[in-house]
Amino acid sequence: MSKIVHPYAHRLVILRDWKSRWFADPKKYCDYLKGDVLIREYLEKKLRGMYISTIEIERSQKTTRFMIRTSRPGLIIGRNGEGATKLKEEILKKMAKLNLPKSEDFKLEIIEVPNPEADAAIVAYMIAEGLEKRMPYRRVIKQVIEKVMTARGVEGARVVLSGRLGGAEIARTEELKKGSIPLQTFRADIDFKREKAHLPYGDVGIKVWIYRGKIFSEKKKTEENK
Repeated sequence: MSKIVHPYAHRLVILRDWKSRWFADPKKYCDYLKGDVLIREYLEKKLRGMYISTIEIERSQKTTRFMIRTSRPGLIIGRNGEGATKLKEEILKKMAKLNLPKSEDFKLEIIEVPNPEADAAIVAYMIAEGLEKRMPYRRVIKQVIEKVMTARGVEGARVVLSGRLGGAEIARTEELKKGSIPLQTFRADIDFKREKAHLPYGDVGIKVWIYRGKIFSEKKKTEENK
């Protein structure tokens, strides 16, 4: 029988890096891991609607860095950086409330995603937003896939919706695919994301795969040198 592996985990170390980067002594490991999971969940819930791609966490002995990648940084930063300052304070409050270990220096960085149509997390939220506005689901996924395929560097896209589509009594799945998605190829740069659209008659699950071409070691080195 075939095994379904998460496309991100499948390419860890080969193409992808960990979303949490730190080393801890065995006594602090559980606290750090718990902290990362809870804070990431809190931020994903709080920043829903702000087109968040990923939330990365870096820890060293004295500093903790939270890097939020988004296609609309202005929504988070706010006027004169007020939003970013407020968010930083809220994260520190949440950490104190959960009794999580705090470092001396805390940094919050908001990074802009240059090509949002080629990012699975942002595309998945765009679909969820369309469904929550009660638009016809077939039209939503068709428009989004056409937009994704016109984005720079995208060679394939696949969207799967599952749940009570159109308010039907019986849940089912609907799929739309364009281009190629080589899931077994390690050097294939495939971005994947799961999302939920919250509707009056229940949640609709959304899965998005975006294939952005193959990455070769020579190409990677030249990109790093640039």
